[in-house]
Amino acid sequence: MAKPLADIAVETKLPMLVTPLPGPNAKTIVAKDAQFVSPSYTRGYPLVAKSGRGAIVEDVDGNQFLDFAAGIAVVSTGHCHPRVVEAIQKQAAELIHISGTDFYYPNLVELAERLAGIAPGKEAKKVYFGNSGTEAVEAAIKLARYSTRRDKIIAFHGCFHGRTLGALSLTASKAVQRKGFGALLAGVFHIPYPNSYRCPYGNPSPCTCVESATFLETEIFKRLVDPSEVAAVFIEPIQGEGGYVPAPKEFLIELQRICRKHGILLVADEVQSGMGRTGKWWAGDHAGLEPDILCVAKGIASGMPLSATIARASLMDWQPGAHASTFGGNPVCIAAALATMDLLETQYIENARRAGEFLMDQMADWPVCHKIVGDVRGKGLMLGVEIVRDKKTKERAGDLREEIVNRAFEKGLLLLGAGENTIRIAPPLVIDQEQAEFAARTLEQCIADVEKSA
Repeated sequence: MAKPLADIAVETKLPMLVTPLPGPNAKTIVAKDAQFVSPSYTRGYPLVAKSGRGAIVEDVDGNQFLDFAAGIAVVSTGHCHPRVVEAIQKQAAELIHISGTDFYYPNLVELAERLAGIAPGKEAKKVYFGNSGTEAVEAAIKLARYSTRRDKIIAFHGCFHGRTLGALSLTASKAVQRKGFGALLAGVFHIPYPNSYRCPYGNPSPCTCVESATFLETEIFKRLVDPSEVAAVFIEPIQGEGGYVPAPKEFLIELQRICRKHGILLVADEVQSGMGRTGKWWAGDHAGLEPDILCVAKGIASGMPLSATIARASLMDWQPGAHASTFGGNPVCIAAALATMDLLETQYIENARRAGEFLMDQMADWPVCHKIVGDVRGKGLMLGVEIVRDKKTKERAGDLREEIVNRAFEKGLLLLGAGENTIRIAPPLVIDQEQAEFAARTLEQCIADVEKSA
């Protein structure tokens, strides 16, 4: 068993359900949503949130839920952390907007300096600010092509890099995300992601999947594109929407070697895995990865819209006007990010590490004990439970995954899927042992209930 988690400043609360789900107020809002809101959103179950504190979300009918989704791994310091709220309120009373594209302000420079200081690698860094993970990736695509004067890009099967046309061209997670939008960015090549549980080269599980890196030299550079034309390789050190799949350390080291050999930029998309979620600032830190460009968002500002593209200073040499954003680096969002970084540094990165170890201790034997659990994996508080119909064939069971997630909601535990058949475990980094125990116990009971009828 892991050591008890740190005593942290968050209410130790568990779910409390006071109405059938969804409640009457929630039903009304869901109906209006269907009438007025874009149908492109993907809602798995009818949670209608009203307020949040720590890892607890209250809906419009007074039901309280334990949040193990964290707004898709966004609210790293929990919902409405008092120090983040205070920073937002203080900044909003002083300056809401001036646009860092055209003017200077102190906290933009302060955050850039702090992010540059924690980015991997010894070379000096510079930072570009946007509003979302997609924008961070879009900036990285443009910067890679601008600085190398090359136009080809390599990405991986199962990856999710965003939904704007450039980022979408890299994304290879679900066909529905690309269907109907016509021609995307030319010169993008996708190769197999190194899935240790589902080795794309047929090796026994677990494996290092180094072939997913050497495939570049043995196949791609021989048959499809000369490496001298490739600007960058984009990699998620832990694949997010692809199913919470960690890339093996051996693969990442080999990929970095190949990129450096051919003068190709290595871009780490840490939008979901960064900002302390894995128990280190960056998921790539577990392998000693030193990317040329780092894409950051989600947990950077505890729920405020902000992203950063961090690059080696020698790369970020584009001229004034080459790329910019009216709202990127908004003063209020930056204030939230600075408060978030303080909290992560002093408490929550370490708590993520210890909480993740504790949860893995609780779940490690699930593939042995449960016939529909194929794999449990991840680092820190970025954990995935893969649901299968048959362990020998590893047939994916997305329908069973959805049933488990919905049953958890009915018990007051908020979860989301990832990939075709994985349950993602991505709570705020503030959870305590009582909450971790409840989540593991509840999820296991939901798995057991579903597998009885599977």
